[in-house]
Amino acid sequence: MFLNLSNVSKFLLNHFNLSLILDYICKKTHSTLKNFTISLLFFTCVAFRSEDFKPYTEHIPGLQNGLDMQPIPAGEFMMGSPASEKDRKSDEGPQHKVKIDAFWMAKYETSWEMYEAYFNKELEVKDEKNTADVATRVSTVARPTQPYVEMSFGQGKESGFPVCNVTQFAARSFCKWLYAKTGYFYRLPTEAEWEYAARAGSKTTFYFGDDASKMKEYAWYFENSDGAYKKSGQLKPNAWGLYDMYGNVAEWTSDLYVADFYNKPEATNNPFIKPTNHYPHVIRGGHWDDDADKLRSASRLTSTPELKQRDPQIPKSDWWLTNAPFLGFRVIRPLKQPSKEAIEAYFARPPKDIP
Repeated sequence: MFLNLSNVSKFLLNHFNLSLILDYICKKTHSTLKNFTISLLFFTCVAFRSEDFKPYTEHIPGLQNGLDMQPIPAGEFMMGSPASEKDRKSDEGPQHKVKIDAFWMAKYETSWEMYEAYFNKELEVKDEKNTADVATRVSTVARPTQPYVEMSFGQGKESGFPVCNVTQFAARSFCKWLYAKTGYFYRLPTEAEWEYAARAGSKTTFYFGDDASKMKEYAWYFENSDGAYKKSGQLKPNAWGLYDMYGNVAEWTSDLYVADFYNKPEATNNPFIKPTNHYPHVIRGGHWDDDADKLRSASRLTSTPELKQRDPQIPKSDWWLTNAPFLGFRVIRPLKQPSKEAIEAYFARPPKDIP
């Protein structure tokens, strides 16, 4: 009996488990065909995985606009900056090789339009995919409290402007909402994933080279922003199709900031420093009020209590910042979805903020 490749394809897409695949082969093929079938199966597996790992737009039940995602291939890169790099800071070294697994990253920074649909469920639209099951899952996700003031500080919220003034916890909770809506694990990038995606294969100071005078073609920063963020996607993307990785709004990562982490052995293979304290977290990319040196691929910024300096609450808000109209985020989705337990651990509430 010859093996039906369409059945193999369906089986592969549903399982990707080698032991189960081999058992399937044994049941469906004569022994004389096994070697041929295994070879064919290997190439079919690779082909289907490659075909599936491509740009896509995630439809989010209840929203009119989707989430555009770009594939970021697995690989290795030199993280940090060489000692010779202009404006280099000590926490950017030593430069070291890092291995990164494949993931998708949002093509644009998270918009106010999408964030406010999470913040205010009344903004959701009727949608056949916005089923009762989806609503039940979403009902368990905490939503931000109502802020006292307009949180863009007059910079604009209409379609295309990036969200700002949100805490790292709020950004992670937005990811939890996406997970409840879609069934796929979305999260903030790790610091290493962010730099890997920003570099997009480059080894220079910026992903477009070493000449900072070209920055205006790629980023909104002090020299061209006129003191405010801009709608995402208006300037040139990097080589992997990501817009505004430099400037516009700086971006939260998942990591706790540790100045000397690059010296540690665990910094080489999909590194991640799980936050154990409220401060400091790593922020990447620089923003609309920064000079070009803060937008370098290796530049590391950190969160501080000053981001909530004008918050009158005690304890301070888990959701909103009062001094960060320059700080937002974008999401990623790992190619390999982790276990439910690992996902729940990622979405656990952070330590309480200091009074």
